This record gives sequence, C-alpha cells and structure tokens, in this order.
Amino acid sequence: MKLRHTLGAVAALLTLAPATQAQQIGIGTMGQGTSGYSIGAAIARVLAQEGIDALVQPSAGTSAYLPLIDMGELDLGIANAIEVNDAANGTGDFEGRALKNVSPAARLYPFRVGIFARDDSGIETVADLAGKSVTYGFTSQVTINRIVTAILAAGGLSPDDIEQNMVPNVIRGADDFVSGRADGAFFAVGSGKVTEVDASVGGLHWLPLPGTPEAEARLQEVVPQAYIDVIQPREGLTGVDSEMPVMAYDYMLVVGAHVPEETVTAIVTALRDNKDALVESFAAFRDMDPDAMFVDVGVPYHPGAEKALKPAN
Repeated sequence: MKLRHTLGAVAALLTLAPATQAQQIGIGTMGQGTSGYSIGAAIARVLAQEGIDALVQPSAGTSAYLPLIDMGELDLGIANAIEVNDAANGTGDFEGRALKNVSPAARLYPFRVGIFARDDSGIETVADLAGKSVTYGFTSQVTINRIVTAILAAGGLSPDDIEQNMVPNVIRGADDFVSGRADGAFFAVGSGKVTEVDASVGGLHWLPLPGTPEAEARLQEVVPQAYIDVIQPREGLTGVDSEMPVMAYDYMLVVGAHVPEETVTAIVTALRDNKDALVESFAAFRDMDPDAMFVDVGVPYHPGAEKALKPAN
C-alpha cells in the first residue's frame, strides 16, 4: 500500500515538472507597429530557440506595463534608459510611485527617434515646426512627452511654439498624421509603422537636429540620458534619405524582482550569444554590442543579469 502511494506521489511530481519548466515568460511591449513591439518579438523568438517559452504582450505603453512587472504580473519589458531611471527612483513621470521591483537586465542598443513630416509639407527642420500641429501629450507613454520637448529644444523651440495635437500614444499620433490632423509626428526611426505611414501619405522624411554641441546641450537639459547620433541611409530606415543627426538614447530589457536569478541569467545569456538571430528578426539589433550590454544607467541590475554580464573583478 505504501509503495503504491509512493509511486503515485512520484508520478504526480513528474507530471507537474514539465509544466513548471515550461512556464511562459511574459514580455511587456508597446503596441504592434512600434519598435518596442518588434524588439520584444525578436527577443521572444530567440528565447524560444533556446528553449525558453516567451510571449509578447503589447499594451498602450510603458506606463501601463512597467507597473505590471513591478507587481509580478509580467516578467520582462522593453523600456528606455530614461524610463528605467524614472521608474526605479520614483522621479520624472513616476514621481512619488517608484517601482522598486523593476530592474535593468541588459542594454539592447541605441534607440534613435525623431519627428517626421510629409515630403510635400515644406517642413525641413525642427525649427520649421513653429506654429505647426505636432503630436504631443502621450498620456499612455508619459516619458515620450519629455522626449518630444527635448527634440523641440534642440531645434530651438518649446512646446508653446507648436500647436499641440494631444494623443495617448505614438500609434494614435501616426494615425492622426495620416488623417491630416498633425503636420509632424513623433516616432522611432526604423519602425514598421513609419513605413506604413510613408506609403499612406505619399512620402515622408525625418527632421534632422542641428549637429552642434549647443543643440546637444539643449537636448540634455531636458533629457540627460540622451545624445545626438548621426545616422546614414540604409534599407529599413524609411524617411532617411541622407546623413542626419537625430536624438538617441539606450533601450533596455527590464525584469521583475520575482523572476528567479537562474532564469534571468539564462535569458540574458541567450540574447548576448545570439545577436545574428536577433538581427534576423529585427534589423535594428545590428547596433547591439554584446560586449556592452552591462552599462551604468544609475540603477542596480537584477543579480541574474549581473552574473551573466558584469565583468569579473
């Protein structure tokens, strides 16, 4: 009798083990069509190849899914260095509501952003946006409001100099641009949505920032983690027809404190060792440096990430 009970218990444990091992990792991202979603989808594919089941879970924006990671309802997320600092320290757009259970896991790559305009608009520089309708507000992606303000500052403008077309997120902003409600729209360079918008309006182009130390200083007065980066035309960069300076900041993989150390180590190691597969899924990963995935962003990394990435002393 005891033997039958023992065998039954062992069988039950063996039945439960595969389910535990196959527990799905949830990755919070922005909506489909954004670079954030494409980043998450590429990561999910690489993790699947390494035997780690992951599912992309898009939402309205980081202000919606970072709290879910903090509460343990999501495991991973895609966020920029600005949001990581604000969320962890309870500053900026997370003033008074620090997310103490969200930590960086890895630096992914430099993220280039800007404002685009129609080819037939006569708008060629950021300064030309004075008096024009520009997407603004971003109530579901609150950090972007500050980023747009920084772009305007680099071009010598303030939010008061434009007609603010209030939108909840970048997707809605792009749709308002297509419908003619906005003359300029903020988005990430290289996003699939930008290619879609370009086809819808008969051509668009990005507005370059002034490539001067003074412009970068104005940019960093608003967003200290940002810098001006020069990009070149290449396949996949819709609206980039010549060399131009744009705003850049680092994009990060973040993780909840509830995720076990060994799981985070496996995830980060898989990404570090599979750059080619990431690039195959999303070309922007070509700018990822596997040797520079651990950088000081002013916030402690998850111990599992440190184990995989931090150089030994």
